Amino acid sequence: MSDNQDPDGEAVVITPRRGRREASIPLRVVMTFVRQDYQDLCGLAGTPGKTREFADCPYREGVWCGRPLTIVGPAPGAPYAVLVMEKLIALGARAILGLGWCGSLQADLKVGDLVVPDAAHSEEGTSPHYPVSEPNPGPDPILSGLLSQQLHRRGYGFHTGKVWTTDAFYRETVHKVKSYGEQGILAVDMEMSALFTVGQFRRVAVAGLLIVSDELAGLTWRHGFRQARLHQARQQAAQVALDTLAAWEGGHD
Repeated sequence: MSDNQDPDGEAVVITPRRGRREASIPLRVVMTFVRQDYQDLCGLAGTPGKTREFADCPYREGVWCGRPLTIVGPAPGAPYAVLVMEKLIALGARAILGLGWCGSLQADLKVGDLVVPDAAHSEEGTSPHYPVSEPNPGPDPILSGLLSQQLHRRGYGFHTGKVWTTDAFYRETVHKVKSYGEQGILAVDMEMSALFTVGQFRRVAVAGLLIVSDELAGLTWRHGFRQARLHQARQQAAQVALDTLAAWEGGHD
């Protein structure tokens, strides 16, 4: 494969690559989409080094359970998340865990609940540019399996199922919320389908862990941004994300 050819054999004009003066990063990455999660993870993992940036998105290196890793974010929305993700892969990332928030589409899924997506229905515009065989892309089974194991190990309950990914926060219409909820889709987010698609395209392990921040199943918006249960769930999810990446053995440090 040439430097300007993608995995599908298509010639491209711009290829993600590491610049001459850019240092590589550890294999393991936690990607966040909310600033508070990025800050909390940096605090947990130490991140003693200098903050670096790509496309105005900060990232720092840290250590968890003796494993070097990178904390990235926030990179909200599919286009921005993939722009940053492509660069991270070029810098050496081989396992990326997306830690984000979601709106529940099921009445029994409440603020503070944890969701492990096993597939994603895409209504974002980034995934179609990355041809993969799966119409509803899912996570890497090994990394996602480790995530479930770590949640069980810590005794945290969670839900597994499909999510709906959209670019349009303000176009989560009553019809769509009702229809997708009736199809059994658990929640709506803004990144997962794109991350899963690019992970498959670039042959990089990707998984996701979502925290329910608001509820839509009643066809009115009930947010929980100030609820103590959301804050507690965020702390739990941050530790589980780091545990999962530390347990991943897919590469050589």
